[in-house]
Amino acid sequence: MSALQDIPKNVTDLMRSVLHMQFATVSGEGVPIDTPIMTFSSDDLGIISGATGLAYPVKAERARRNPKVGLLIEGTVDEPVISVAGLCAVRDADIQANLIRYLSETGHYSVGTSRPWELTRNAVWYWARIIMDVTPKRIMWWENRAAMDQPPNVWTAPADTVFPPSDPAPAGRPSGASKWPQRDWREFARPFVEGGVPGHLTLLDPEGFPLPIGVRGVRMTDTMFELDVPLGVPWTGAGMATFTFAGCATFVGPVSGSGGSMQLMVERMLPVHPMVEDPAQVLEPSDEVRAALLSRLGEELARRGQPIPIVPEERPAPSAGALRRRDRDARVRQA
Repeated sequence: MSALQDIPKNVTDLMRSVLHMQFATVSGEGVPIDTPIMTFSSDDLGIISGATGLAYPVKAERARRNPKVGLLIEGTVDEPVISVAGLCAVRDADIQANLIRYLSETGHYSVGTSRPWELTRNAVWYWARIIMDVTPKRIMWWENRAAMDQPPNVWTAPADTVFPPSDPAPAGRPSGASKWPQRDWREFARPFVEGGVPGHLTLLDPEGFPLPIGVRGVRMTDTMFELDVPLGVPWTGAGMATFTFAGCATFVGPVSGSGGSMQLMVERMLPVHPMVEDPAQVLEPSDEVRAALLSRLGEELARRGQPIPIVPEERPAPSAGALRRRDRDARVRQA
């Protein structure tokens, strides 16, 4: 994708070297839903990839049904803010190959790096992955967060850009999501608001791409969130939206407002997966959570006619991109 040479180097460098991005898909009801995930891109940025667990595949299911997705890539406060509207190709035809790739891309800086590998490798429910490859259609960026009251810079993919399709959908109906307990949204949200946890608001742009943007301030009432939003956001402030605190709590409802002030009237909070609420359960889940994960993993593998993937006895060598992302993260932490 040589046309990306038109994008400033500090922007492309950040796209290649961050650990995480916001990844937004569109539900069957037309609601944009955002989740932070780990990111790994091709060297030329023609494809920006992420993944979701085969044992919790709903993001990939939404992207296969509607390939319009939105990404948000952020660095430190003085680094660029990058919004990507792209088309997603879901890759799940070879879960074993996906597992090896995910380990080489993330396994040297993600969960379990402080534990012996012989223990970490047991978490097949985590390492078995669906990969989601996003081909950018439009890239927008601001020089830094302070610049976001201005319109973004915009790069548009050439007319002859090829947007690869997803792998064929597996047979049968998707496995059902586990029924985790419902929470009172106000009680659950209050610690995030009071603790100043970063929040992201996601709406559909005029072309139907779900684009997350970081908010500058959050206040909560009994019925809504009042949000301070940059003036240069790439969508109008109306329609169904989600608001999330780092993916740990996600709230759905209509948004209204103008200028830099918007209000999201909360209709519901999405269920909270136990592994999100308690990260220790990623590698050492409770009996209930382990059973739910393995049951759903087995159903999804059966739909694809694939065996349980084998996590290798030795951690695969890191990719060049993994080393680049790990090195940047170390520099940021030391700054």
